[in-house]
Amino acid sequence: MKLGMGIGPFGPPGGARLVQMAQEAESLGYDTIWAPEIYGADCFTPLTWIAAHTERINVGSSIMQISARTPASAAMHAVSLDYLSNGRLILGIGVSGPQVVEGWYGQPYPKPLARTREWIAIFRQIVSREGPVSFDGNHYKLPMPGGTGLGKPLKLILHPVRERIPVYLGAEGPKNVALGAELCDGWIPMFLSPYRMMDMYADAMRIKNSDFEIAAAVPVIVDDDVDRALGQIKQNVGFYVGAMGAKSFNVHKDHITRMGFGEEADHVQKLFMAGRRDEAMAAVPSELCDEISLVGPRERIRERLQAWKESPVTMINVGTGNPQTLRFMAEELL
Repeated sequence: MKLGMGIGPFGPPGGARLVQMAQEAESLGYDTIWAPEIYGADCFTPLTWIAAHTERINVGSSIMQISARTPASAAMHAVSLDYLSNGRLILGIGVSGPQVVEGWYGQPYPKPLARTREWIAIFRQIVSREGPVSFDGNHYKLPMPGGTGLGKPLKLILHPVRERIPVYLGAEGPKNVALGAELCDGWIPMFLSPYRMMDMYADAMRIKNSDFEIAAAVPVIVDDDVDRALGQIKQNVGFYVGAMGAKSFNVHKDHITRMGFGEEADHVQKLFMAGRRDEAMAAVPSELCDEISLVGPRERIRERLQAWKESPVTMINVGTGNPQTLRFMAEELL
């Protein structure tokens, strides 16, 4: 089992906190530092900052939203960072949801699986440098038809330090996860239960290859008061179920429903949309939160780690800003 760490909040301007946490994780033997991208900071800038202040630890995006950049733009970002970090980048990508894609990036959301498939194909072509890139898809066309008519297939000028940059897919739905198992090098799941994943993602688990990485985000809270720790997990789950999507379309709520908590998810969303946020958070099932996290006294966390070890998960991305918790997890797993 490998360990990763999400960077969390930046801290004060200047990035000193990011460097301190990354260097601590590197010294403990962590495999990857992950940076998110929603509608705040981009993912590449903090990863570049971290890579410049570390030597061995990988840097990963969790996740770079494909609507934010064309495949060519993302390839140039990825190849540049991979080059400067001596081959340490893991490119985590995902489609996000329509609120962000259409509301923030001004791009169309429909048919996300087909768009992802085309995006990955173009990205791979660019990084491989096998020749000038042309592509005639339903969502992407290179060169662009029409316009001046002067566009022509081009080839990446910079020679990548690696012929293949690992691409992981951030996904929750079974079809999306199966797409990742087919086309990608790894999967970045959210709200994952090691007790339910084999049933929920049976198709993906059948088609993945032996080198396929599963890097699961797992909040870790060392606290003698289990209920208090679970309360922090409820805040996060409740926000995604209640706010990160519309009433008629919320991929996170759908995911929680597939896990067997459909009635509870409906209730949480209704409370949240009625402005009753505290009640919404309290209504998130404790059983769900306990399955997707590692909370409680150290002895309890040690016991519950066994389910993760027995699952197909290959990397636990420790969700914490506490150096003592980072060290505890390293002692237990590394």
